[in-house]
Amino acid sequence: MKRTLTLLVLALTAMLTAQAKLNVVATTPDIASIAEVVGGDQISLTTLARPTEDPHFVDAKPSFMAKLNRADVLLHGGAELESGWLPPLLQGSRNGKIARGAPGDVRCNEGVAMLEVPVALDRSRGDIHATGNPHFLMDPVNAQVVARHIATVFAQVDASHAEDYQANARRFVDDLNARMAVWNKALAPFKGAHLVAYHNSWPYFASRFELQLDLFLEPKPGLPPSPAHLAAVIARMKEEGARVIIVDPYLSRKTAERVAGETGATVVDVTQFPGGVKGTEGGYIATMDYLVKSVADALGRGSSTR
Repeated sequence: MKRTLTLLVLALTAMLTAQAKLNVVATTPDIASIAEVVGGDQISLTTLARPTEDPHFVDAKPSFMAKLNRADVLLHGGAELESGWLPPLLQGSRNGKIARGAPGDVRCNEGVAMLEVPVALDRSRGDIHATGNPHFLMDPVNAQVVARHIATVFAQVDASHAEDYQANARRFVDDLNARMAVWNKALAPFKGAHLVAYHNSWPYFASRFELQLDLFLEPKPGLPPSPAHLAAVIARMKEEGARVIIVDPYLSRKTAERVAGETGATVVDVTQFPGGVKGTEGGYIATMDYLVKSVADALGRGSSTR
């Protein structure tokens, strides 16, 4: 009998502990990786998009509504990246805690200096976003902004663990600052070098490390490449000496390889999301480590072949 009571008490304690955790839902794995570090053991975290999935076109499963219904906090980009699939899920979740403007509705781009904010919306230019390019976490400095913002929100919603969240964010920022010196050193020899991307997901990365990125395999964001456009890309690559093409896992590597075959370029598998390609499973910093090393190695090979 005593053993039974002990087991019951332990089970109830575990249940209460689990219930006490802050229930957090993140739309994409990059945001989730930062939230995991900031939240630590005090949160229960769910990520909606898979790391190999195009974040513009996530499979909005009905089970996501149930997860959102139980959420205390929803972390999303705030720059329309998820606009094609998140709104109906939010409506179906019927959760006032994370409704637009509620304390649990967290736009992670708050405080970020957004790039490519259009002067006027013109859909003839392809899939553009009114608030600017939504791939802002490819700049590690923006990741620091996001970590501090998440810590502030967690501390407000769960004041009993406020200092834990703030301390975790400070450690993350310190770790990022330490790695920034390494990343800057790795890419410094290639300042001004040309990169070619399949989709325009990388302006923040290019801007941070002073690389040139204005040539894309897509003729316009979201539109498939045409033979005429690819021919023009190949001609420009030869003219500019561009020797590196970066491709996300959900885009056509075969197209990139075809262009690389015509230009002598190296195709580099990149990802915005931890776990998107092998070697990035360790979180945000591990992902940036992989990206910087892979791009630097490819630029180095390109330089040696000129």
